[in-house]
Amino acid sequence: MPWLTLSVVLPLLAAALTPLLPARPGRAPLVLALGATGLAGVCVAATWIRFDPGQGMQLVEEATWIPSLDVAWRLGVDGMALVLAAMTVVLFVVSIVHGLGPEPMSRAAAGLLLLLEASCLAFFLAEDFFLFYIAFDVTLVAMYFLIALWGGEQRRYAALKFFLYTLIGSLPVLLGIIALYLASDPGTFNMIRLAEEQPLAGSGLGASLAFLAFFVGFAIKTPIAPFHTWLPAAHVEAPTSGSVLLAGVLLKLGTYGLIRVNLQMLPEAFQQFALPVALLGLFSALYGSLVALAQTDLKRLIAYTSINHMGYVVIGVAAAAASGVSTRGRELAIDGAVLQMVAHGIVTGALFLLAGMLAEKAGTRDLRELGGLFRPLPIFGAVTALVFFASLGLPGLAQFPAELQLFLGAFDAFPAVGALAVTGIVITAGLFLLALQRAFMGETPERLLGLADLTRREWLTLAPLLLLTVALGVYPRLALDAIHAASWLT
Repeated sequence: MPWLTLSVVLPLLAAALTPLLPARPGRAPLVLALGATGLAGVCVAATWIRFDPGQGMQLVEEATWIPSLDVAWRLGVDGMALVLAAMTVVLFVVSIVHGLGPEPMSRAAAGLLLLLEASCLAFFLAEDFFLFYIAFDVTLVAMYFLIALWGGEQRRYAALKFFLYTLIGSLPVLLGIIALYLASDPGTFNMIRLAEEQPLAGSGLGASLAFLAFFVGFAIKTPIAPFHTWLPAAHVEAPTSGSVLLAGVLLKLGTYGLIRVNLQMLPEAFQQFALPVALLGLFSALYGSLVALAQTDLKRLIAYTSINHMGYVVIGVAAAAASGVSTRGRELAIDGAVLQMVAHGIVTGALFLLAGMLAEKAGTRDLRELGGLFRPLPIFGAVTALVFFASLGLPGLAQFPAELQLFLGAFDAFPAVGALAVTGIVITAGLFLLALQRAFMGETPERLLGLADLTRREWLTLAPLLLLTVALGVYPRLALDAIHAASWLT
């Protein structure tokens, strides 16, 4: 059974069917979206069962597409692709249950969410650059409309800024793909073959230019400061589910590309640029945490912490590419970076859900207008505290084992960078504790006393993410056993 193909095609077919649903409001779009996403989840689960840790890229499904260019429908998984595909399905289920725009879910909303899901899964599973690039660009289109149609007051400006920045970022990626194709003999878009043959092996000018082309595109997508300016506006204006998917899934396209392409196909060029990349990651991590500390809008605060956490991932990837790192340090760095991608997706997805729920309950996300929310919202406050602690890296929760491995690998390669990056964790701890104090402690304004606590639907959306946050913190081998299979990349 072609499980990987079905995991991409089923949401895509469901998206194509949404215009055929009845025009009158009803539950059909929600049922179709959940059904297709659930089936995609079954396909990913079946792939996980068949997956053999330690064997690298496997379970490849291939069908010729354009023979003259060696373009094919080519999907496969290693540990990194597998865990990111599983995370993608979980976050789409949560986002669909939460909803998008007015109730009930519209045909357009269901169609765009399914199109975005199919393109994200295709990107993570693609082993052909032609499909890889198509999926990379289709995600921009789907997210543009999700923000522009269901976002806040400045949604059109934020959607346009997001689209233009990330589209411009995709152009150097295209140039890098063309460079690898032309360097291969015979020319191919087969990513497995390109990784094995490395047609631009070495650290010469051609390899350096290709590396920089890919790096700029993926840095904008991640985003790494100073390529980050589209992110806060997009997060603030996006609907809640859009923010969950943007932070949880789309930001990972950039760091996934850094590992899959820059590290795997251009390792010598990456070794040459490892320290500058690590320094950019350090700048991004510290900048994101410091700017987040100054925010009063909870959603904007969370957006800047994403820049901080993705900076850590970049440091880990750079450490894995460094020339002086030991084999053990390289494995720790890459395993920690990939686990951090998964942990950040789960935890930050929960953070944006909580920010959206708070805005619905209290009518504001401004921390200056909140206070004493533990009194009317004790359960909501306890859940928020748990997720805040997870995001600041408390032991026993998802991001701690990821950051621990990542920093151990970073210390092996770049001790000074690792030491400075740890200060970002201290700043992050301070900003989340300050936000918790301002929103949930102290006197409760009278207008907030009658707020309703978590509803059943809100519990349904939060429960999977909370369970995974604790499970990955207590037993990180749930993901690490698969992720470690990706260490062959280094």
